[in-house]
Amino acid sequence: MCSVSGRLPSDAQGAASAVELLLPAALAEAAGGSRSLVFRPGSPGHSAGTAGGAGAGGVGAGGDRAPTIGVLLELLRDRHPGVYRRIVDDAGDIRRHVNLYVDGDDIRDLAGPSTVLGPGAVVLVLQSIAGG
Repeated sequence: MCSVSGRLPSDAQGAASAVELLLPAALAEAAGGSRSLVFRPGSPGHSAGTAGGAGAGGVGAGGDRAPTIGVLLELLRDRHPGVYRRIVDDAGDIRRHVNLYVDGDDIRDLAGPSTVLGPGAVVLVLQSIAGG
């Protein structure tokens, strides 16, 4: 697992390689009021943070572990457990009423939790709404 640090890299390349997790308003409260969480890829010791400078977590654990949706969710579990519980069920599966999109593509049409996150990827969380 990656280390967690509040320090954000200031170089332009670090910003370009960040992975952004966009949350619906309904999940913002569980993320400390933020609708955008930014994770910086890297090996242990690299840093990441949320937009606005709060908390952090690196995406990718170095070695043979590529930054994937699964790794991002692990980091989310550690840093924002309230958000994680609303996205992932008790069995560790993405809830069926939650859709995750990487750069506009549904991860269910890609490789699911194994979907690799490229530099600058944007992950959008959408929750289904039912009612009548």
